[in-house]
Amino acid sequence: MRFQVRKAAVLGAGVMGAQIAAHFINVRVPVVLFDLPAKEGPKNGIAVKAVENLKKLKPAPLGLAEEAALIRAANYEDDLALLAECDLVIEAIAERMDWKQDLYAKIAPHVAPHAILASNTSGLSITQLAQGLPDSVQERFCGIHFFNPPRYMQLVELIPAPRTAPGILDQLETFVTTGLGKGVVRAKDTPNFIANRVGVMNMLATMVEAERFKLGYDVVDDLTGKKLGRANSGTFRTADVVGLDTLAHVVRTMQEQLPNDPFNPHFATPPVLAGLIAQGALGQKAGAGFYKKVGKDILRLDPEKRDYVPSGAKADEIIGRMLKKPAPERLKLLREASNPQAQFLWAILRDGFHYAAVHLHDIAESARDVDLALRWGFGMAQGPFELWQAAGWTQVAQWIREDIAAGKTLSSAPLPAWVFEGPVAERGGVHVPEGSWSASQGRFVPKHALPVYERQLFPESVAGLGANALQSGTELFKNEELRAWTLDGEVLIASITSKMHLISPTVTEGLMKAVELAEERFKGLVVWSPDDMFSAGANLEALMPVFMAKGPAGIDPEEKKLQQLMLRVRYAQVPVVAALRGIALGGGCELIVHCARRVAAMESYVGLVEVGVGLIPGAGGLTYIARRAAEKGAAAPNTDLLPFLKEGFTAAAMATVGTGALDSRRLGYLLESDLVVPHKDELLYVALNEVRALAACGYRPPLRRSFPVAGRSGIATIETQLVGMRDGGFISAHDFRIARMIADVVCGGDVDAGTLVTEDYLMALERKHFCTLLAHPKTQERIMGLLQTGKPVRN
Repeated sequence: MRFQVRKAAVLGAGVMGAQIAAHFINVRVPVVLFDLPAKEGPKNGIAVKAVENLKKLKPAPLGLAEEAALIRAANYEDDLALLAECDLVIEAIAERMDWKQDLYAKIAPHVAPHAILASNTSGLSITQLAQGLPDSVQERFCGIHFFNPPRYMQLVELIPAPRTAPGILDQLETFVTTGLGKGVVRAKDTPNFIANRVGVMNMLATMVEAERFKLGYDVVDDLTGKKLGRANSGTFRTADVVGLDTLAHVVRTMQEQLPNDPFNPHFATPPVLAGLIAQGALGQKAGAGFYKKVGKDILRLDPEKRDYVPSGAKADEIIGRMLKKPAPERLKLLREASNPQAQFLWAILRDGFHYAAVHLHDIAESARDVDLALRWGFGMAQGPFELWQAAGWTQVAQWIREDIAAGKTLSSAPLPAWVFEGPVAERGGVHVPEGSWSASQGRFVPKHALPVYERQLFPESVAGLGANALQSGTELFKNEELRAWTLDGEVLIASITSKMHLISPTVTEGLMKAVELAEERFKGLVVWSPDDMFSAGANLEALMPVFMAKGPAGIDPEEKKLQQLMLRVRYAQVPVVAALRGIALGGGCELIVHCARRVAAMESYVGLVEVGVGLIPGAGGLTYIARRAAEKGAAAPNTDLLPFLKEGFTAAAMATVGTGALDSRRLGYLLESDLVVPHKDELLYVALNEVRALAACGYRPPLRRSFPVAGRSGIATIETQLVGMRDGGFISAHDFRIARMIADVVCGGDVDAGTLVTEDYLMALERKHFCTLLAHPKTQERIMGLLQTGKPVRN
């Protein structure tokens, strides 16, 4: 039977518990948030306050802030009977074994007989936590470790207790994967599990090596951030975001519970970290930690001066060049260079490899689980075993052994025998097509199989062993920037392959051909690409040669071709479905709104942002806003159109981008009929099925029809507000000019209110204003500024 979560409960309204509850609301699961009864005022006061605080947190834990009201606040004294209605109960109170066990004794009689009870502990023993539970509940109890912030972090670790029924983890993994959109790793019941065990050790190693090589925190963060293929925040800024007290707690758990770990001497809280905590400088939440913001300036701690000094120092340029080399050459250069920054990077990479290899047997079923846990929990592009293997397994192993012998490593523990002998050495690494190395089983084991993973047609994999979507299926045609292919012979897939999936004339031509081919031979078309970006918009750089040769007049026909593509997509004889995740901006937004349906991952950021380069949306985006306003107005006859235009006009004029799929739906770029999919790797599966369903229902495109516009009176009303903003200094004269043109298009130009117009008419207005702006010096400044620096220019 399918495990259905019709309602969930979260016990503990702290920062983590409240955000877990928020994510349940994001995925449309009703949730009850419990905490202690308040000593003063309403008994639910603590939980109510936590719910209200969710609206203020950044990054936002809720897709829509106003949906905080959907979380039901409760307390342990009056509301335990509500637990009987819940299919999943997650405990997320403070990391105290005695407190958790006391709470379990209180709630156990009220938990539904079929419900799963899970603890969101970050490292306490699941075995010990289970001991106080009745036998019947122990079978349905396990650990469930979300990473902070739970809406955005992909990793969830599941940890069984000794008596957890075998099917319970399968049921929970299925729900967490497809229902919450997470990547699940099953961990053994060891202190801090997998990701924190290895990841925090990496942070401690970084702190030790940074002090050894006398590197500033800002330089270390630049070295250990994006350049190294890790989270942009690097190491010390990440510690500030996590909370220095939280980091210290995890470190203390390792120190106390792993006395025989050969790396234990380095589990002590670093003196600088202890000093900051003693001062109350707990990181970002306290306003100071390794960094401190003063006005607009970011200062960093100077441990010698015990004061904050200006930050912003970067890694040496030569290091950046080294880190762009292929893995074998990269690690060799780092190890052999005399530059202390290079030596530091080799040291922390070596320390990570060393620790992961020594402990693989104890903490994880396979090397795959370690690599994915570090990717999903700590933002690494590659896990430690992946990088080691990519750099040359035997060579790197030999270098580590030499460093151990020379006393350069954090521990003298030798690498395990399996590193040098047997299947791993023979196959050149821990990841091979049939599976990943399990040190505890002494063999390569395949990925954990559950039916839910059949929905992930191209799941994230390790060491490049997964299928490459852009080389899979049957290819129908391909040009330099688009591939048209099919998996089943029923639905055509178009994948944009240009940089940032920018829409150039080549992409336009390819999409037009894909629509024609879909109409001829397939049930429909899905526009999907296998990475975290749908499209960043139109490729302005590709149009520069035309502009330089012919000026704005030369752009008009190119823009018209793009508009014709949008209408071709909208009126195709088969359904065209956009499957999007990441950003869909400018032309990317215009493409999706003209599709028959949209299937969006939860973290999809959609908007018309052309004003940032001094332009207006020119590929039907404003026409879409006008048409949608007319469609809404038709449901309320004899009313003014302007109120229905307000949100769309404002979003385009302010370049507002939806902060996720739910917010993008609020802005009108996604519709209520569109599907929001929690797990990004299920997008293609759902989109293909959506095409099949539409085709099975006898899909027909919408009929072309005229619709009313707000006319010159609507323009005048908007212009009055814009004049006030300009004269008040809130927008520049050029911003005013652009916004006035946007108003002209969405209101239909110089016509009477209620005049019926066509999409072609409005698109002609779009092109006219688009080309006029292209000739304006202020717009040219913005375009060149963005192309040269990647940053918007305000003028």
